[in-house]
Amino acid sequence: MDTRRLYSFIKIIDAGSITRAADILHIAQPALSQQLSALEAQFGQQLLIRSKRGVAPTEAGRALYRHAQLILRQVDLAHAAVSVSGRAPAGSVSVGLAPYSLGAALALPLLKSVRERYPEILLHINENFGGVISEAIMTGRMDMAFIYGAGPLRGVQFEPLRTEDLFLIGAPDGTAPHGAGEVDLDELKGVPLLLPSRIHTIRQVVDAAFQQASLLPNVVGEVESALTLVNAVDAGLGATVLPWSAARAILDVRSLSVRRIVNPVIQVKLSLVTSDNQPLSEPALAVHDLFLELITAFDGTPHEE
Repeated sequence: MDTRRLYSFIKIIDAGSITRAADILHIAQPALSQQLSALEAQFGQQLLIRSKRGVAPTEAGRALYRHAQLILRQVDLAHAAVSVSGRAPAGSVSVGLAPYSLGAALALPLLKSVRERYPEILLHINENFGGVISEAIMTGRMDMAFIYGAGPLRGVQFEPLRTEDLFLIGAPDGTAPHGAGEVDLDELKGVPLLLPSRIHTIRQVVDAAFQQASLLPNVVGEVESALTLVNAVDAGLGATVLPWSAARAILDVRSLSVRRIVNPVIQVKLSLVTSDNQPLSEPALAVHDLFLELITAFDGTPHEE
């Protein structure tokens, strides 16, 4: 199969127009249309629906689009592997780190360790990735992601790494219940809470724990920005619920009330996910192993502050 045709097909889909794709690719429109016709003849399927507004993929076209991305990704990896054969790992590696997780504490150590040990690897760290994680990893836009959950999820494999308890964290002047050590869930009645939106795993497990206890959380704000959360908690606008590792990474916990939630204990599971159908590249494998080293060495117990 001519990979140039696959590349051109992807560009047509992304551009939504054969004319715009021809301009992007710097080739004549008739030549691009001929490549498309050759692909449709090869697969015996109509791949695009043409209209005055442009083009849209058929069901067959969407299937080819997904596989074409994987094929071209594998070709790129093959070129990279051959070019660096016998040398230290080199190339780009993309890592997704779930917000409000241990990833916040590991982002800087991971970047530092990669720079020290593998200077030829360009590490891309994304703490605000959106969309479907499995799709991002399957299409090669992301090599691995450290996320909440233990699977299953279509297209990716889960490597469970850690289970963390959740803590109530807030200003000791009234936004969090007085005391130290632990706090019962029923003491959180009426406590103003700043939490992520309901699509976030932390929010889901907190809501589930309250529901099971026949309680309603007093959510006064839904905050997706770590910086905003830090400022809001410091300003005494509300308390939040986080794993200790994430709290220590983004908050000045020494000036805050930090109490483990009990009766019941609320936990979140963290896993490293990779593609289920394509192997990691040599540089991605090096980053994967380094990440596991950092996870193993990380002390997640709240005894220092």
